[in-house]
Amino acid sequence: MRETLLTGFQQRAGWGDAERSLLAGDASFRKYWRLRRADGATMVIMDAPPPQEDVRPFVRVANHLEALGFSVPHVALVDEDNGFLLLEDLGDGTYTRLLQQGNDEWSLYALATDVLAELSQRPAPADVPAYDDQRLLTESGLLPDWFLTSVGAAVSAEARAEWDRVWLDLLPVARGVPSALVLRDYHVDNLLLLPGRAGLAACGLLDFQDAVVGPLTYDLMSLLEDARRDIDPTLVAAMTARFLVARPDLHAETFAASWAVMAAQRHAKVIGIFARLYKRDGKPGYLPHIPRVWRLLEKACQHPACAPVQAWLQAYVPPAVRQRSPQ
Repeated sequence: MRETLLTGFQQRAGWGDAERSLLAGDASFRKYWRLRRADGATMVIMDAPPPQEDVRPFVRVANHLEALGFSVPHVALVDEDNGFLLLEDLGDGTYTRLLQQGNDEWSLYALATDVLAELSQRPAPADVPAYDDQRLLTESGLLPDWFLTSVGAAVSAEARAEWDRVWLDLLPVARGVPSALVLRDYHVDNLLLLPGRAGLAACGLLDFQDAVVGPLTYDLMSLLEDARRDIDPTLVAAMTARFLVARPDLHAETFAASWAVMAAQRHAKVIGIFARLYKRDGKPGYLPHIPRVWRLLEKACQHPACAPVQAWLQAYVPPAVRQRSPQ
């Protein structure tokens, strides 16, 4: 059934004569297909099956970012009902591939940091949801609800409620910095280098359909505390300083405290998501990253602002539990 709908969309888009190949899948239900004509022209189809996925947020954010001059895949055709988009093909030059090929890490991260510094000063779309307390609590709750249960260390209802109270007390610290459009999955898998474009437009942006309005520390932290790769602390410090130079209105200590809280929140979420991807969705490929994310969470908890998170983890998730793999 899905194949029939996909073929029909490809034909309606005027690309019925193109060869179609699977380009990528991700941690969601989405797939991406590359269309290639005999003359070498290419486009991409986002295949986002309802009701699990909704293409409308992607379209809204893509149109907004494109209007601001950032490089995103231009949306050429939309089928909201069936969950298909025809998108500009920005190529294969993801940061992940370029770094694996030995490209200069410093310049790639500098460009991505500059994009965030500029984006943080531009208006967000009016119809993008807020990164509110409920959304943040739901995400941080993935650690006890999915990771701990998957390793046989479920906590009591009282401890689980305490976890939420810890975060409710901390979230105002995260919001000590201004709010901005937060793309939420800003990391090397979702960034591309576009050599034919100048300035900030040389950085292509992908996977922003879950964008929200929240603390401007989030995306830079997501970039520099990557769940999938280790990053030299010297580079992290340099890029953080670079961002703050571009935003002299920000107070460094307030920024650092917000960063720490958002880092702890994101890493707790990601540990839970990786466990869920294995347990619920049969995707074990993310499990090897969990130890790295635990290290990042423990590092974030060293900031004084995150002392309550550290205390909860020490009480309910001893080191031996953190080292278990979901079963």
